[in-house]
Amino acid sequence: MKKVYIAIACLLVDIACLRAEDNTHIVRLTLKDAITIAQIQSVDAAVALNELRTAYWEYRTHRADQLPEVMFTGTLPSYNKKYSKYQQSDGAYTYVQDNSLGLTGELAIEQNIALTGGKISLNTSLDFTRQLGTGAYNEYMSVPVGLTLTQPIFGVNDQKWKRRIEPVRYQEAKASYIESVEKVTLTTINNFFSLLLAQENMHIAQQNLENANKLYDIAVAKRKIGHISESELMRLKQSALQAKGLLTEAQSGFNANMFQLRSFLALSEQDIVVPVVPETVPGVRMDYHEVLEKAQENNSLAKNILRRQLEADYDVATAKGNRRSINLFASIGYTGKDHTMGAAYNHLKDNQIVEVGVTIPLLDWGKRKGKVKVAESNREVVLSKTRQEQMNFNQNVFLLVENFNNQAAQLEIAAEVDTLAGKRYKTSIETFMIGKIDILDLNDAQSSKDNARQKHIQELYNYWYYFYNIRSMTLYDFINRHNLDADFEEIVKRS
Repeated sequence: MKKVYIAIACLLVDIACLRAEDNTHIVRLTLKDAITIAQIQSVDAAVALNELRTAYWEYRTHRADQLPEVMFTGTLPSYNKKYSKYQQSDGAYTYVQDNSLGLTGELAIEQNIALTGGKISLNTSLDFTRQLGTGAYNEYMSVPVGLTLTQPIFGVNDQKWKRRIEPVRYQEAKASYIESVEKVTLTTINNFFSLLLAQENMHIAQQNLENANKLYDIAVAKRKIGHISESELMRLKQSALQAKGLLTEAQSGFNANMFQLRSFLALSEQDIVVPVVPETVPGVRMDYHEVLEKAQENNSLAKNILRRQLEADYDVATAKGNRRSINLFASIGYTGKDHTMGAAYNHLKDNQIVEVGVTIPLLDWGKRKGKVKVAESNREVVLSKTRQEQMNFNQNVFLLVENFNNQAAQLEIAAEVDTLAGKRYKTSIETFMIGKIDILDLNDAQSSKDNARQKHIQELYNYWYYFYNIRSMTLYDFINRHNLDADFEEIVKRS
């Protein structure tokens, strides 16, 4: 990732230098450069980064839950001067005055037990109370060490399920981040080729206008010597005016598409972006089985399906665990109390508490059983949906591979037709000038030339769109033959 950032910095420096040296602020932009800038500067990339940051800290929180937690709680101080209700030995009530100052402090170390789903804590505490007023005195109570265990029995082990689900969720989030970055690439390709096609249309319109004006000037001379009719002259004049109108329309389309790409890449409005026609990747042919293997290995769908299945199993386990509930609470340790702090730690006594809480429904009219059945039905729905999603995913991969492999041949044909149509148009102009073809044949040659050029750009767009679409589904670079990966912690820290 450091190399990527260095490349981005160099590219942006080049653009800045170009702005400083050239008053027109012309930026020649290749498809690769546009993709690189978009993956760093675009709003879509920033959204993907924020989603990754959220997933990262959620996973960090999960991991922190598995580690010991040290906590201090205290009251510094607590002052009371009030009357409290007190029941005497004969059952009568009276009010006694409480005038005291208290300090409490407890230090505890807690640890979740992933194996059983319980929690164990080791704690030490000290309480100080000073009775104020007449006959004031101090009282200390210490717990030098205490051990407490809280353990659900027969219930669902939340810790065990979280340890299974959360790593899968984070892997899904990391894959989704790379896919989001690749989707930024697809949007960049759309905007880039829209501008490229608009640029080609503008060049075509400029060339057509120049040729139309040239032919009209020649026709005027021919009309003076009677070699062409007045009707043909007017038709050429009409063609020149139409060409001028088409050029104005093409320039407007170019400016609109340039503004869209410039905004998406977060470039300056002073820049005039000139897209460079990209080349194809020679010798790249996709194999469906290899592409499907990479997609199933790297795509977030596989992690998404696994996570949803685990969550459905967790819901079933939770519903079954809630049918009956038994909780164990046990605490052992030592306690001491005295009027001085030192003595409160010397005269210690055992302090033991064991509680077993039981909740067993005797008559719930099938409510808990119904919740289990609902959870099981929901799990079957999830399994059915995920099977269908996997089948649809495999089909999409197959179609993309077929389209890409076919697109290479289509692009080669379109390039050859483009070249031939250009030569034919040039020849038609020369033939028209010597009077061997009429204006209709010339217009047909011009239309064929324009359509062939537009078709060539469109096929080139399809080629790269299919290529990067496959790359976004597999998260695999088929040119350099390696998985798309990133240092996610470095990305989050850098942001």
